[in-house]
Amino acid sequence: MAADLRAQVHTILAEQAMIDADDVTDDQAPADLGIDSMGVVEAIFAIEEAFDIQVPFNANAPGAQGFDISSVGAIVAAVERLVAEQHD
Repeated sequence: MAADLRAQVHTILAEQAMIDADDVTDDQAPADLGIDSMGVVEAIFAIEEAFDIQVPFNANAPGAQGFDISSVGAIVAAVERLVAEQHD
């Protein structure tokens, strides 16, 4: 599941950045991919829909909600945590 989840998050972010998913790595920040703040919000909506989760994210205070968007890897880890919480 973890590899599939990671691949799915990479694909969502790649689609937002209009690049190939193979070009997305966990150490990149959304900005490194060319994703602006509006793109981050759209990616979060796509993540919520894809995984049927509620992401605690406020675009006006991105770091305040506990959903780390500092890197692709951090986003993957946050999604993994939310999915696990959802299924507990």
